[in-house]
Amino acid sequence: MKKILLSIIFFCTLLQTIAQNGTIRGFATDLQTGEPIMFCNVSISGTKYGSQTDLNGMYTLSKIPEGEYTLSASYIGYNKVTKKLKLIKGEILNINFELSTSSVKIEEVEISAERLEMKTEVKAASIKITNEDLKLVPTIGGEPDLAQYMQIIPGVIFTGDQGGQLYIRGGSPVQNKVLMDGMTIYSPFHSIGLFSVFDADIIKNTDVYTGGFPAQYGGRISSIMDLKTKDGNKKKIKGKISSNTFGSKLLIEGPLNKKGLTSFIFSGKNSYLDKTSDLLYDINMPYSFLDLYGKITFNTTNGSKANLFGFNYDDNVIYQGISELNWKSHGFGSDFILIPGNSPVLIEGNIAYSGYGITLKEAASPLRESSIAGASMGFDFTNFQPNGKIKYGFDVYGFETKFKTFNSANAVIEQNENTSEFSAYINYQYKSKKLILEPGFRIQKYTLGTSPEPRLGIKYLVNDVFRIKIAGGYYSQNILSTVSDRDVVNLFYGFISSPENLPIDAEENKYKNQIQKARHIIFGTEYDINLKLDLQIEGYFKDFTQLTNINRSMSSNYDNEFIIETGFAQGLDLLLKYKNKNLYLWSVYSLGFINRTEQGNTYFPHFDRRHNINLVGSYKFGNNESWKVDGRWNLGSGFPFTQTQGFYENIIFENGINSDYISENGELDIKYGELNGGRLPYYHRLDISITKTMQINKNLIVEISASVTNAYNRQNIFYFNRISHERVDQLPILPSGGISIRF
Repeated sequence: MKKILLSIIFFCTLLQTIAQNGTIRGFATDLQTGEPIMFCNVSISGTKYGSQTDLNGMYTLSKIPEGEYTLSASYIGYNKVTKKLKLIKGEILNINFELSTSSVKIEEVEISAERLEMKTEVKAASIKITNEDLKLVPTIGGEPDLAQYMQIIPGVIFTGDQGGQLYIRGGSPVQNKVLMDGMTIYSPFHSIGLFSVFDADIIKNTDVYTGGFPAQYGGRISSIMDLKTKDGNKKKIKGKISSNTFGSKLLIEGPLNKKGLTSFIFSGKNSYLDKTSDLLYDINMPYSFLDLYGKITFNTTNGSKANLFGFNYDDNVIYQGISELNWKSHGFGSDFILIPGNSPVLIEGNIAYSGYGITLKEAASPLRESSIAGASMGFDFTNFQPNGKIKYGFDVYGFETKFKTFNSANAVIEQNENTSEFSAYINYQYKSKKLILEPGFRIQKYTLGTSPEPRLGIKYLVNDVFRIKIAGGYYSQNILSTVSDRDVVNLFYGFISSPENLPIDAEENKYKNQIQKARHIIFGTEYDINLKLDLQIEGYFKDFTQLTNINRSMSSNYDNEFIIETGFAQGLDLLLKYKNKNLYLWSVYSLGFINRTEQGNTYFPHFDRRHNINLVGSYKFGNNESWKVDGRWNLGSGFPFTQTQGFYENIIFENGINSDYISENGELDIKYGELNGGRLPYYHRLDISITKTMQINKNLIVEISASVTNAYNRQNIFYFNRISHERVDQLPILPSGGISIRF
């Protein structure tokens, strides 16, 4: 299989090299900051040749006949730049553009970068999140955050304000792969669930694939979150200092040499919610964290570059006298873009190490702990064509997992494993006037087996405003979570690799596969109602053909630690977006059905939410649009829960056969009803924020913000103690304020 794949890659590359006439490539960057400009239009005047820049600001025009041309670069909000050139047959020209901000005020946005991408990429089940998008959702404490934006994406379910997790179109959190500049991040959200570990100001772009993702991604069976950080400012030192009732932050960036070829960016943010919650809100929220991130970028004159980066994220939860939970995520790595002078192939690569460890100390209970740490390396090669591109590459990944805990019967569950993964892929994109076709193939080689994974994406442009798309494929993954899908809330979130000692199936046979697998089908439409209004409708099917789950019924060391389940998720998502110069509206309705089956018994997992609605609005007003109001309202139908049928006295026979069961006092035990047979009440919450921006001078901007979380103080249930009949609700009304200074 490997030889066949390598032969295909070599053959495709050879064909492209032979057929090449001439190539023009380069980068479009912001004149003031040196940052890449994404989706900038680059075209040859008077011809059909044109392209758009990618996330790195790079464009490529291939198979151009020799001749003299005028090349232009244009983007909304920037002045158009043109350059004359002469191209010789077989030549590769590097032409870079620096665009300055336009002094002409644009009253209306004619076409967005997102809409341009919708006409040139399949992007089924995909949402692109930019730094500007994050600012359109109400800020908690005055700072935009990726965790808040993720909750409004179609098909994403958030299970609670305290300790909640994100579930994406039927997949559990461990089935969602989170990448930051190619490096795996194992715990992207803090324990309280309100905040992510990422500073919104360092995020350049985030692609979220809620299913049907293409061949360059693998190792997970539900979704991908691919986050790219921005480079530091190449022209001058800039930064931001902010403080609010939840925490504070420092960001600084700038050049490291006079030529601007080397730059840096550093971010640090911490919370003191564990201290201010008692003082300001009269509630106990014992959550604290500290996030540190740094990056150095090295550039060359032809556009090649390399990054060195590292991070350290700490999370701490202390319930005094009850439990103490700590987790730490750390890592460092490098990624690069190499542009060979005599080849049209773009080479990208990364090498990284990342780790995650968690401990839980409870009163009168043994210490529970889990960790995962590993190194990865990957290379990607892109060969551009006039009607698409061929992308291929490989990844190598090795990691170690350690896990130790105890179940309700105090039976120890322990696993220490070393494992490795190898994968290779090829993805071909063909674009015509009406059709975008993306067939791909990926092969995943695990220690426990091999998974061949075909992928396919298709988009048909019916006309200039209406498009039909479909995507799907086969997916697999090795790691699993120490949290069962049957756990409602469990902050002790560790990782283990797929075990070899799986239980037997219903026919008392061994399972053929020891890794988890799934199949996706995504289908949908995109309709540009007018220049400002878009409608997207998507349906999906996810067939989880094999899932490994923790055995919560294990009562002795003779029982198997794991169970094998299957699952199925299906649903329909509607997204309606409106955007003009001052007003942004985002409306999402999601309908979903999720189930899990084990040994013929089918149940609804606790994150099976039938109906979910998110309404988001952002409005700018006042002189120079210095005021901004943001609002978000979320409505969700009730989650499943297991009802109580009754209580009984459980005689535990402490003295064995000598126990006097007539006079001995037993323990109060619970008789449960059908697993997740009931439904909790509906959840709804309104968040509002208002921001005032003041331009002190050319280089100094002050922002003052105020926000209210759960504005009408809705009492959404979080936990109910079956014994004491005590109810604990989600977050109450939480007003907050903050100030930030940009320099």
